[in-house]
Amino acid sequence: MTNEHHGGCLCGAVRFTVSRALRGVIHCHCGQCLKTHGHVAAYTNVLREALCFSREDGLRWYASSERAQRGFCGKCGASLFYEPHDSGTLSIAAGMFDRPTDLRSIGHIYVDHKSDYYEINDALPQFPDSSEGELDSDSS
Repeated sequence: MTNEHHGGCLCGAVRFTVSRALRGVIHCHCGQCLKTHGHVAAYTNVLREALCFSREDGLRWYASSERAQRGFCGKCGASLFYEPHDSGTLSIAAGMFDRPTDLRSIGHIYVDHKSDYYEINDALPQFPDSSEGELDSDSS
């Protein structure tokens, strides 16, 4: 898998390049992700320093909690990023990457918070809340 990955929002007002290997995709079933994405969120994760913007005029940030902020496009509404304060990392919605991504799903978090209208029908590891970093070392 290449260590340079390009992506952006639907309208192109946010474009970025990640210059490191990406962690596998974690599916988050928490209430915030359900509300911001309209369904389960699928995120990979990188060190913040590995992200470079080639276009960010549409990028807006929302303080979603005391612990983190979420980045979205103010023009097309795409939900792009989840950034915990003081972690040095940034989660990027997997659907924002140009294809092929070579990403693979590695697990589910906050499954005790998932909505009642769907089931999880795969054999990936499931965690009732956070994976406490257990999945973070897995690169796709």
